[in-house]
Amino acid sequence: MDLRVPAQLLGLLLLWLRGARCDIQMTQSPSSLSASMGDRVTITCRASQPIMKYLNWYKQYSEKAPNLLIHGVSGLQRGVPSRFSGSGSGTNFTLTINNLQPEDFATYYCQQGYGIPYTFGQGTNLEIK
Repeated sequence: MDLRVPAQLLGLLLLWLRGARCDIQMTQSPSSLSASMGDRVTITCRASQPIMKYLNWYKQYSEKAPNLLIHGVSGLQRGVPSRFSGSGSGTNFTLTINNLQPEDFATYYCQQGYGIPYTFGQGTNLEIK
């Protein structure tokens, strides 16, 4: 039995699969948000394809490294106040911050950990009103 043809087809299939990879796009809204102390705000994040529960939220101050807030959609990172909460599944996710405090005014990013490369939303800049 001649296995050269199936091997060639397998090689072509592997090349096609490598070329077919599509990065998961993460879309956040709004891009900026003004709120007052004590307010409740919600930031949304939409994935271009289902990512199950592989969704994280980060907070970043200007010129500083981002800090993980929430992992696996709703799991609070150690030390993060319970004023922060995450929800959602599939492609639609939300970050809610209750009772805004001065330290909450920063930029927030969602990030998917389902498909490599792990990709981020474009960020939501939360400003004081």
